[in-house]
Amino acid sequence: MNETDGNKTGILYVAATPIGNLEDITLRCLRVLGEVDLIAAEDTRHTRKLLTHFQISTPLISYYREKEVERSAQLIQRLLGGESIALVSDAGTPAISDPGALLVARAHEAGITVVPLSGASALTTALSASGITNPHFLFLGFAPSKKSQRRSLLTSLKDVPWPVIFYESPRRIEGLLSDILKIMGNRNGFWGRELTKAYEDLRKGTINSLLEQASSQTNRGEFVLVVEPGTTLSAEGENLQDLLIWYRDNTTLSLKDVSRKLAGDLGLSRSVVYQEALIVYKENRETVEGEVIKKGDT
Repeated sequence: MNETDGNKTGILYVAATPIGNLEDITLRCLRVLGEVDLIAAEDTRHTRKLLTHFQISTPLISYYREKEVERSAQLIQRLLGGESIALVSDAGTPAISDPGALLVARAHEAGITVVPLSGASALTTALSASGITNPHFLFLGFAPSKKSQRRSLLTSLKDVPWPVIFYESPRRIEGLLSDILKIMGNRNGFWGRELTKAYEDLRKGTINSLLEQASSQTNRGEFVLVVEPGTTLSAEGENLQDLLIWYRDNTTLSLKDVSRKLAGDLGLSRSVVYQEALIVYKENRETVEGEVIKKGDT
């Protein structure tokens, strides 16, 4: 229990549950699920199967995305009233591309103790089996379902120097892979599908080979897709003009971003670099890569 304003408040447990194999649940999580007053579940039908398997009879209340605002307010009141609650999603760790973050944020605001119960996560499970040696990565959850928004996002990620990780549904995986191939190129990738389940599918290869595989099979189960960074090129040039030409022809960085980077790298005034860039890009008062440029605009 936690003391707030002299009143005993409950504890909010953020409980990770198996993403497939039920043996992956922790002993600590089983104990807490059996001891709390209430379990807030993304889908009570799904969670009830888990509880039944482990002979846990704790009451359930639904907590799904469409009801997050309303339900989180109700749960906070129950926590302030002294009840302890375990938050679970259908699989894996709550609040990571699943409902729960709002409730956790409101619990912190209300001075309620939040206790995470570590355990299964599709993100870390897939990444650990990917063979990616880069110690850093960028996780973006589910890509936008609308093609235009998805392609815009991928374009912004083209020069990111780290592996990029997405979650994706079986019905949209082909569209995502196709757009990655078109925008980011045929770089290396990895997918984990049906992780920890009977038909677990781990594949490593080029984006094109993964797309061919996705197109030739019936895809079931959500994917974790790891997209490796493209080949890193070193800027070449003996002077500022040469470097500007290289960045113009070999990257998707905007004129302003190139000017900022070169000014920092070379120890030059940004305005000096910017004016030279205007000449190199052969644009002055017109639109350059979507930016409206005016004289003296630095």
